[in-house]
Amino acid sequence: MKIGDLAAASATAVDTIRYYEREGLLPAPGRTQGGFRVYEPAHLERLQFIRYCRGLDMSLDEVRVLLRVKDAPGGDCGDVNALLDEHTGHVSRRIRELRALEKQLKELRQRCAAAQSVDRCGILSGLASAAQEGAPPVTAPGSHLRSVHSH
Repeated sequence: MKIGDLAAASATAVDTIRYYEREGLLPAPGRTQGGFRVYEPAHLERLQFIRYCRGLDMSLDEVRVLLRVKDAPGGDCGDVNALLDEHTGHVSRRIRELRALEKQLKELRQRCAAAQSVDRCGILSGLASAAQEGAPPVTAPGSHLRSVHSH
């Protein structure tokens, strides 16, 4: 199948497929005489595996480890267990951060019970004060932002 077919079959953008190839997550496909990439069912299966792992918020490095183990079926899966335990720890830590963020946002929301003039808005006042005080956000720099991983 061509890259467009692979993209459609896996619900993955063509650019993402090419990125995974550059990153070494997907093996380079064969090419037609005209230079078009030709993907096999194994590419689709591997891409679906990658996408599922990414959906579990695993980093590309974690996916690489899983693929390395998966590609050596006679090996030991101890690395997989360790990886999943560590990833679960990241998720748990992020859940705690999100709960703290939720609490902070709810407290901020209580500063303004009803719509009023902007100059009397408790939320904007609270945000401005915290910004001037340099109050650290709930999630510390270097922690797992956006999702569980920063990369």
